[in-house]
Amino acid sequence: MMDIFKSHVGSSALMQYVLDNSMREHPVLKKLRLRTMEDELNRIMVACEQSQFMANLARLIRAEKAIEIGVYTGYNALSIALALPQDGRLVACDVSEEFTNIGKPFWKEAGVAHKVDLRLQPALRTLGNPPLRSMVRRFQDSFNSLGRVIRPAEDDLETKSIDQLNKKLHKDARISLSMLTVGDGLTLAFKL
Repeated sequence: MMDIFKSHVGSSALMQYVLDNSMREHPVLKKLRLRTMEDELNRIMVACEQSQFMANLARLIRAEKAIEIGVYTGYNALSIALALPQDGRLVACDVSEEFTNIGKPFWKEAGVAHKVDLRLQPALRTLGNPPLRSMVRRFQDSFNSLGRVIRPAEDDLETKSIDQLNKKLHKDARISLSMLTVGDGLTLAFKL
């Protein structure tokens, strides 16, 4: 398995330096991160530094719409929603009502609940919707699924789906593509 560098999973002097000198976490984001850390599955949460990076990219490209596949407790959804304009829209795809319900009160507290369109169904069903296919920019968090894309287990459908999507994106000449090993991975795809 490849090394994964997430601030909430491990620590190093360099990571602490990065956090001390670059993190500007919104107070409600911090509250949600701390709440998520109480959950035994907190390793799957996006790293705060990765989430801040994606939010800054959304600001840089002046994104008005975004899609998030895999919401967990909604930390990254909140971060992206805060970066979108007041009339912006984030389509958030997940299958767990239990975990997404953790984030909803924080979205409301931060004043961005109106921007988050939570779809509780498999992402492939949501993304099959023609209006969503027209959204021109995509950030896919966890592209490497904690390094498992190298050799996914036979029964690991999530990782196999991520691998299939990565391969499909790589062959798509209509997009510009970058994969980064930030946190547990990030794929950036921009429609040309």
